[in-house]
Amino acid sequence: MVKLRLRRMGAKKKPFYRIVAADSRFPRDGRFIEELGTYNPLVEPAQITVDAERVQKWLADGAQPTDTVRSLLKKSGAI
Repeated sequence: MVKLRLRRMGAKKKPFYRIVAADSRFPRDGRFIEELGTYNPLVEPAQITVDAERVQKWLADGAQPTDTVRSLLKKSGAI
């Protein structure tokens, strides 16, 4: 099953995330299919960039977003 989830990047205590489409069997920071956007929680307000067209394509194909990614997509207007 394909999931839309966060991939953690950045240094220790300075998280930066990429929103990716990945097979649910692979580890959190492991192999992924496509990068769909970024999320930076350290700036105020949090910075979210999303390729809405690609997200809609993945959702139409049956990908399931995690709870966190679903809320980020709603905040960015992609859903």
